[in-house]
Amino acid sequence: MKNRAIQPFHFPTTVAFIDDSRQFLSNLSLQLDSRLAFRLFHSPFAALVALNGATAAQPLVERFFSLYRHRGDKSQTRHVIDVSLDLIHREIHNERRFEQVSVVVVDYDMPEIDGLEFCRNLRNKAIKKILLTGKADEQVAVRAFNEKIIDRFIRKQNDDVMDLLNSAIAELQQEHFDQIEHMLSDALAVGSHPFLRDPGFAQRFAEIRGSLGIVEHYLSCSPDGILMLDMHGTAYLLIVQTEEMIQGHYEIASDQNAPEELLRQLRSGSSLPYFWKTGGNYSPIYEDWQPCLHPAIEFKGEDWYLYSLVKNPGAFNLKYVYPYSEYLDHLDREARQGLTPLA
Repeated sequence: MKNRAIQPFHFPTTVAFIDDSRQFLSNLSLQLDSRLAFRLFHSPFAALVALNGATAAQPLVERFFSLYRHRGDKSQTRHVIDVSLDLIHREIHNERRFEQVSVVVVDYDMPEIDGLEFCRNLRNKAIKKILLTGKADEQVAVRAFNEKIIDRFIRKQNDDVMDLLNSAIAELQQEHFDQIEHMLSDALAVGSHPFLRDPGFAQRFAEIRGSLGIVEHYLSCSPDGILMLDMHGTAYLLIVQTEEMIQGHYEIASDQNAPEELLRQLRSGSSLPYFWKTGGNYSPIYEDWQPCLHPAIEFKGEDWYLYSLVKNPGAFNLKYVYPYSEYLDHLDREARQGLTPLA
């Protein structure tokens, strides 16, 4: 499926599997994608307590919005909403970000409560739901799907059940983020980040993510771009500039009496600046300015961009960021020590 937009933020999430058969869950866990974070529950009631208890916090995307109060317009008929871009990339310091459950996979036929009742009792409506059924339950699953109680159903007897399951989980995790970020994406796309809604650039971004093994990313500003991390916490900053932004950098540098060679490179578009100590713009404090320029790549989508990739960018305090690989190791240790709900 072709990417049509870039999410302002994305990180790996956890999948919950609920089935009263310990043996089925144990066999299932051995066949899942090795990069998937998951928790196993053999009791649907224990799963509901755990999942519903985790929904008390304010939804992630809502934390980025607030009512803008510092404005001259006194009209009571309008509200101006403030979007805090700084809070988006700060989410990278939330050590519990990977614990967010995006998808549940639940068996239909369980003695305590059936899979559909389980789904009806989930409080967090953003969680996507996959129902595992037997052949006899297929008509029940079809009705539940049409009534939007579940998002997918898969028969356990299918020969390719694991392929179907892994594929459905990946698609629904993507839909989970699309759903919770829709309002944020629309607000940002009309501002200083038009590349978020450029289908061509979204495809290029997907290629960059794939080549670097990126698992999480966050919108950044000063300079505009995207902060990305791979599984082990190695960071990259993708700087994305439009012609107007590049002209602005050049004019500020010129006003600051920047060296002629620096101005030439900015003017030619051969390099993008990353003056991270001064909010992205040139200042005379940069006596050694050459390391602050990075090779630029031209890209033509719905708009024209230059972009550059900076490894281990200096503006972000990333020393103590909790990488996804450590979270997977943590889940693995829990499982081996019998600390998961499956035990």
